[in-house]
Amino acid sequence: MITIFFICILLGAMAGFLAGLLGIGGGLVVVPALIYLLPLINVDPSIIMPMALGTSLSAIVITSASAARAHHKNQNIPWELTKPLMLFVAAGALIGAFIADLLSTAALTNFFAIAVITLASYMIFSIRSDSSRKTPSNQVLQFISLLTGIIASLMGMAGGAILVPVLTFFGISLRYSIGIATACGVLVALFGSIGYMITGFGNTDLPPWSLGYVYVPALLGVVLSSSMFAPVGVKFASKLPVKTLKKVFAVFLILVALKMLLT
Repeated sequence: MITIFFICILLGAMAGFLAGLLGIGGGLVVVPALIYLLPLINVDPSIIMPMALGTSLSAIVITSASAARAHHKNQNIPWELTKPLMLFVAAGALIGAFIADLLSTAALTNFFAIAVITLASYMIFSIRSDSSRKTPSNQVLQFISLLTGIIASLMGMAGGAILVPVLTFFGISLRYSIGIATACGVLVALFGSIGYMITGFGNTDLPPWSLGYVYVPALLGVVLSSSMFAPVGVKFASKLPVKTLKKVFAVFLILVALKMLLT
């Protein structure tokens, strides 16, 4: 347990730095790492994936809330549009946690890997939006939000990597898209992690120091360092070739995902 805690401090530092530097969600880093770390404490293989997802979402709650507060201060969140969407992503996150509890570890792993390959491919090819495209109806946006919540919960991430490209594709400005996604991400992480706690409650295979499918020592380790190193990543973003680094990291994610599919 102590070993996992200290490793997760390093993991959180890396996830926070990359989040600040490249603008990526920490779940893309934390989930694959936990998949390889949890077997060190003899976690039953059947619950490794939901524990990695639940722990990742719990760690994202604080960082997402901090980011949302900053975007609110900078008036990057159009609340009239955002508030209805937040309800749907929250519902989707809860649904995603319950779906995860029904799926096998192999199915969850394959879903995560395929979704990561898709998102990483988007990062590599940098698909651009059409600013002249009309914003869809509220019903369409709400359905997108619900689906985003489900997918993000099944991936252990806040959903910004999904919601930002979709919103910008539909002509919403990048500044508002990021603000909306950040606010929605708070509820995805919060309700998703609550869902994983509920679905894991009473599971006899859980290791000590677990709250449902959330492994507390790993959670504390990631949270302690990720919030400290995110500003460091932001600072270096103006000094390093971020676009090139983002594409290199996307290739790395694809290789990790492929290894997960082939294992």
